[in-house]
Amino acid sequence: MGAGVVKRSHKGRGRRRSQPMSEINVTPFVDVMLVLLIIFMVAAPLLTVGVPLELPKTAAQAVPAEPEEPLSVSVTTDGPIMVMTTEVPEAELVTRLRAVAEERQSDKIYLRADGAIPYARIMEVMGALNAAGFNNIVLVTEAGGPRMDADG
Repeated sequence: MGAGVVKRSHKGRGRRRSQPMSEINVTPFVDVMLVLLIIFMVAAPLLTVGVPLELPKTAAQAVPAEPEEPLSVSVTTDGPIMVMTTEVPEAELVTRLRAVAEERQSDKIYLRADGAIPYARIMEVMGALNAAGFNNIVLVTEAGGPRMDADG
């Protein structure tokens, strides 16, 4: 009983190449997509302007979406003016908006103001927006307000 050596035939080993894998492993792709979905779900609410206002209600239709992120100016009942979420002193409002206007493609700006603010104050802010180079001013309101027609 001796130890024997088993010879294996290596016939065709050099001629046969490994075949490319024809299956796609989608598990890493699904993992990445789920992580991105969670990131966007958490980040999306943070992209909206966070200045709490009691907007007036009107029967106006919604403005169509813009390709560029909308620039908004908010006027609160306390008095400060907010550009997006940053408080801006009145003396610097026009100069800051002019700097922003140079970087933007659109001249559209959204004006959000609390319903309790006097009309004259809103017109002062609109005049400042116009002086800064924004000629397309959208007044933001809440839907569901009173209609001024016979059907209302």
